[in-house]
Amino acid sequence: MDLHLKEVSGNEMKLGDGGAFDALIEFNRAFNAGDLDGLQSVWLGETEPSMDNPIGGIHLGWTQIAVGYSKLFKGQTTLHVTFFDFTSQGGDDWHLFVGRERGTCSTPNQALDVAFRTTRWFIRRDGAWRQLHHHGSVEDPKMLAAYQRLIFG
Repeated sequence: MDLHLKEVSGNEMKLGDGGAFDALIEFNRAFNAGDLDGLQSVWLGETEPSMDNPIGGIHLGWTQIAVGYSKLFKGQTTLHVTFFDFTSQGGDDWHLFVGRERGTCSTPNQALDVAFRTTRWFIRRDGAWRQLHHHGSVEDPKMLAAYQRLIFG
């Protein structure tokens, strides 16, 4: 893995080795583009995956996760984040990325700088890396309240 990268926005060149880092890059590319099909190709399907974050709460299974992303992408809010300050460890069939995200959440009328603590857990299934779990949290309660107001109105 190319450990010299200090941040991942999704605009980076993939390593092309079919590894977990390429899946992380593809996740960020799809998320920042609001590309639900692209996200589905990175997430594990069916009922196994889970996501827990301050906006959507706990989502179990791809169907619930997709509903959460759809609400975000179809609203008036645009969210763009970069993953940084992360660790990367794994084995033959699992990989864990733990770090931070920073970015901007904006509507036509206002913008907010956002910051999250983020964990992304990928597993290798049928020769491909798929995201099994995502956990996001917020350290700053004032930023979280402002972020929720932008998302929910």
